[in-house]
Amino acid sequence: QVQLVESGGGLVQAGGSLRLSCAASGTIFRIMGWYRQAPGKQRELVATIAPIGSTTYADSVKGRFTISRDNTKNTVYLLMNSLEPEDTAVYYCNGKFGSWESGYWGRGTQVTVSS
Repeated sequence: QVQLVESGGGLVQAGGSLRLSCAASGTIFRIMGWYRQAPGKQRELVATIAPIGSTTYADSVKGRFTISRDNTKNTVYLLMNSLEPEDTAVYYCNGKFGSWESGYWGRGTQVTVSS
């Protein structure tokens, strides 16, 4: 059974940091990523990472967030620095085999940034 389990969310003050983790089981995804959905907004891409380490980031998080993966643990991480209240959202882990598909989703972890 394919599963993605996120952890590491929480409440943090503006300017603070959090690290999210997502452990995959049941398969090895070629592309893993993080998306987020704020109240009343559509889910949006935050960052993705391919097996060889190539990454993409949303413009709003460039220079503040870093995505990484540990292939030995089948886990992807999102280090979030200089957090802003606008980063408040439920963060979802995503895993896929190719860029053409929607892939599999975790249940999400809440990140709340207070001003």
